[in-house]
Amino acid sequence: MKKFLLLLALVTPFVCDAAPKKEKKEEPVEHLTDEQIYSELKKLALVFETARDKFVEEADERKMLEGAMNGMLSALDPHSSYLSADDFKEFNDKSHGEFGGLGIQITSDKGAIRVISPIDDTPAAKAGIEAGDYITHIDGEQVFDMNLNQAVKKMKGKPGTSVKLTVVHDGEEPKVMTLKRAIIKVKSIKFSEKSDAAALDDDKLPKIGYLRVSDFGATTTKELNDALKDLEKKNVAGYVLDLRNNPGGYLTAAIEMSDAFLNDGEIVSTRGKEKADIERVFAKPGDLVNGKPVVVLINHGSASASEIVAGALQDNGRAIVMGSQSFGKGSVQQQKPLGDGSAIHITIARYYTPSGRSIQNEGITPDIEVLQSKIETLEKKESLFTEATFNNSLKNDASSKKDKSKKKDSKKSKKSDDDDEDEEDYLSLTDEEKDARDYQLQRAMDMVRALSKIGKKNLEKIEEAETKDEVKNEKSEKKDSDKKSKK
Repeated sequence: MKKFLLLLALVTPFVCDAAPKKEKKEEPVEHLTDEQIYSELKKLALVFETARDKFVEEADERKMLEGAMNGMLSALDPHSSYLSADDFKEFNDKSHGEFGGLGIQITSDKGAIRVISPIDDTPAAKAGIEAGDYITHIDGEQVFDMNLNQAVKKMKGKPGTSVKLTVVHDGEEPKVMTLKRAIIKVKSIKFSEKSDAAALDDDKLPKIGYLRVSDFGATTTKELNDALKDLEKKNVAGYVLDLRNNPGGYLTAAIEMSDAFLNDGEIVSTRGKEKADIERVFAKPGDLVNGKPVVVLINHGSASASEIVAGALQDNGRAIVMGSQSFGKGSVQQQKPLGDGSAIHITIARYYTPSGRSIQNEGITPDIEVLQSKIETLEKKESLFTEATFNNSLKNDASSKKDKSKKKDSKKSKKSDDDDEDEEDYLSLTDEEKDARDYQLQRAMDMVRALSKIGKKNLEKIEEAETKDEVKNEKSEKKDSDKKSKK
């Protein structure tokens, strides 16, 4: 891997517009001469001196100069910015897996603050804040006059203290929430083996390995390897890689996650300012899940590093991508320290999927679009009138349905009916009950089972064909041997 890919280059949209915009036709850049640049810098110095001397209140020179530097960089693109010493420290704390606050990734949207996604198992997630929500007030103060860093600082504070947020969910009235700050320890990956929560005989169904990736941090690769080792020991039939509402993270972590499921092929290419400045990264031999089927779940909150993984597995034909269109951030940022604790966070390259697609402003299009939905069961598992309901019907000797499992199914059906009532608080449900309501996850698990079954049948056919060929060859060899004996 080339040198700059080993740097701590983040691809996370911490400061970005809420929705992708159509790219305008680029006009050729008219470069200034050295004399013109010097003249503009003199003008900048004059603006600074005049503002400091004439402003009605005491001017904060440091704040003015930091604002000028930040404005210079933000004029390049939404992801480039100046980081003060405090901002740079906070940035590194976030990247290394632990920081204080509410556990929420936010972005600016025309002066408002919009949620990219809450981080799993944090105060924000537990309070029910969702991707796409708007925050209008922090402790009663409007956010429209704040920049993103100011909003983040107001939400941070001593663990155990409270902060009031006014949150607007799509189509609903504003709601004031009181959240208690905590030390946010970011665990990138949660994993488990899952089965169909509504299955009659779920022991008969293959287990699915479920990997929920909340972000791409410094510990993600180790967590992934540990999770895959554990799930492979349980002999799962395939995997659901859940990247929904994952805003991104380290480019290297995205590359290593893609590599875990690939034997070969390109993972991603990054292209810098110069035409010759192209870096391509390829998978190393060794699929850690031995070719088992993989379904990747994405949605509008899946950005940057998430899109690299989804694009790599999709273009290499290694996974089926399901869900909704992803966010569409296709650029790589790098931090350049300035020697005094501050730094520049600047866009250094665009990234492309193996087929040469740029994700910028477009996103990843799922192979199968599955929008999150609420479903209602209209048909019972078993009809009141079947062959089995006749008094003297013949019994099925090989039937695996037992009274116990029927009772179990009856209980689950009743539970499903109860779940259809909106009176129950979603946050109070068990993980199994939440899974049953997660339409996208259920469809992804169905797909993994289908692919696993097809793969198993194909393998059986290949093995059967190989056996027939071996028998045929043995007969042919015996026949030739008998002929030679007669001679």
